[in-house]
Amino acid sequence: MSISIDTIRIGKKYYIVNYGERHEFIVLERISDSDFLLKDLSTLEKYNLADFLMYGKGKDYELFEL
Repeated sequence: MSISIDTIRIGKKYYIVNYGERHEFIVLERISDSDFLLKDLSTLEKYNLADFLMYGKGKDYELFEL
């Protein structure tokens, strides 16, 4: 069962499925109520959750804890 962005916790690992792509990440810090600094677990790249979702949420959008 998919979880909400409101339940994201710092230091936990999650993955997002959006537009057919799966991205695994760890949450590094909370920037605002709905934005977080993330670190991709496969590329080690850092990015904001808002930047990742700027193009919208697809019909297959789901967020899960690892």
